[in-house]
Amino acid sequence: MVARGEVLLWRATRAPEMCMRRFSDAFLEAYVAAEGEALLGSVGAYRLEGRGVQLFSRVKGDHFAVLGLPLLELLGFLRERGALLI
Repeated sequence: MVARGEVLLWRATRAPEMCMRRFSDAFLEAYVAAEGEALLGSVGAYRLEGRGVQLFSRVKGDHFAVLGLPLLELLGFLRERGALLI
């Protein structure tokens, strides 16, 4: 979402699909131990940009939306408004 004051200028909602793979309790324990407290700062307790990618067998949709922001669309909006160089 981009706003100026109380005026909404841009908004995008995306729903990527993520399919979690089957894994053992030992894998999960090792994953949690390796990631430690970093998981607490991550929505869903995984970090797709790190070891968390190993939790999934498939991710369909915008990778950046999974991380929390449809970045490519936002950059397009900012270019259209002249906020970024074309």
